[in-house]
Amino acid sequence: MTAPTFDRLIPPTEGTRVTIDGQGRWRIPEDPIVCLLRGDGIGMDVGEVPGITTCAVKVLDAAVKKAYGGKRRIVWFDVHAGDAARQKYNPSVTDEQINSLDETQQRQLYLPDDTLKAFEYYSLGLKGPLTTPIGKGFRSINVFLRIRFDLYACVRPVRYYQGVDAPNKNAHRVNMVIFRENTEDVYCGIEFASNSEKARRLIDFLNREFGYSILPSSGIGIKPISPEGSKRLVRMAIQYAIDKKLPSVTLMHKGNIMKFTEGAFKEWGYEVARQEFPQQTVTEDEVYSKYGGKAPEGKVIIKDRIADSMFQQIQLRPDEYSVIATPNLNGDYISDAAAALTGGIGLAAGANIGDRAAMFEATHGTAPKYTGKNMANPSAVLLSGVMLLEHLGWDEAARLINRAVEATFAESDEIARKGPGGKLHVTYDIARQFPGYGEKAGVSSMEFANRIIYHL
Repeated sequence: MTAPTFDRLIPPTEGTRVTIDGQGRWRIPEDPIVCLLRGDGIGMDVGEVPGITTCAVKVLDAAVKKAYGGKRRIVWFDVHAGDAARQKYNPSVTDEQINSLDETQQRQLYLPDDTLKAFEYYSLGLKGPLTTPIGKGFRSINVFLRIRFDLYACVRPVRYYQGVDAPNKNAHRVNMVIFRENTEDVYCGIEFASNSEKARRLIDFLNREFGYSILPSSGIGIKPISPEGSKRLVRMAIQYAIDKKLPSVTLMHKGNIMKFTEGAFKEWGYEVARQEFPQQTVTEDEVYSKYGGKAPEGKVIIKDRIADSMFQQIQLRPDEYSVIATPNLNGDYISDAAAALTGGIGLAAGANIGDRAAMFEATHGTAPKYTGKNMANPSAVLLSGVMLLEHLGWDEAARLINRAVEATFAESDEIARKGPGGKLHVTYDIARQFPGYGEKAGVSSMEFANRIIYHL
């Protein structure tokens, strides 16, 4: 691929581009170039005040240096999206003018072609939280990126950190990774408003040709789920479990009701395991029918659960689920619900991954009232960066950060147990959870990052 020509971006003069070979294998250099979207709100720097993305990058760089003694490093390439892009590329466009623009023009306001060309060429990105566009035509930067680069797997690890106030008494047993299909299901946006011409035509066709009795006034949507989309998602989830030596992959679905979409997702998932991973996997049924209830050593158990039951399972027996693979809408629900078990989405890392590109991102919002105050928690961006390190195969640096984050939370937990008055080393959102402490007890975003670096 030829290096792109940019309008207002200056590409790095150092670093090496990540490539993907003909077999789909990522080729990672010692100095990969990674696109960095610092984000809006708490993600952005304001003058000399750092945003959470800058804080996270400082920890990531320190961990890589610590793990590899300077032999490896990430070369960050600042690109722009959201309000930051609008201010840089089109500062004169007012809010009132936006709704007069077509969808492509609105997209370019918030996601310029420079950024798309950079991500297409360099393949990897780390992203802070972004503002939802104001205009009515272009709905979501995140959704556009997923579709544009076929980032078909939304990957969300959820684990408990000692020292974080978690509402579920079983939170310490939560350590799971959710693979959510990203491109199909109701998120395709194929829906028509109540009493619209398209809705009436479609309802008339369904009632007339197939004998349904849909009320003519209904709004109506279409839920596509394909074998191609389902199998590649499950394939990635199974390969992840094999690579990480995890015990199981659970197919979460509502196939008892939606037999030909979600039920088919389940069947296609089992088919992938049976046809492509026969030596590495075993079904749950086989574990009990052939192996006396105990899986053979080294085998990943493939099982399935009905979606509504799954919400009970992750609360009552979370340690029975290490990898969950599920269609789009279920994945949206279960990933936030699982994060809530361990303290909320403030610590929820995420990634959108395809075969030729991957974007790692915080899953929370921009929290604009805290912009420029250096007080928000950078953990979600940082832990998304940990996923980036794992994607690079730099597991030593990733483990250093996970241990350091846990040590930082645990340290403040121990201090707080001795009673109010001791200095905590966490941001306000964690500090206020301890009895006798309030928001003012927390340290700044950068102080928290520096404490994590101390524990590296």
